[in-house]
Amino acid sequence: MKLFRIMILIMVMTLLSGCVLTKIITVPMRLGGAVVSIVPVLGNPAHDSIDKAAEVVDKVPI
Repeated sequence: MKLFRIMILIMVMTLLSGCVLTKIITVPMRLGGAVVSIVPVLGNPAHDSIDKAAEVVDKVPI
């Protein structure tokens, strides 16, 4: 029974690995973009470029 649970866990991790790995990378990017957006003049363009980069990373086929 324990072996069965381990096999199921490994299969689920394999199926979700791409999505989880890209989210691990893009969440800090998006948080950094939100913090940068506070800067008066350059904040919004920097936030937009960071958000575009995070979207590209989300689309990476892992």
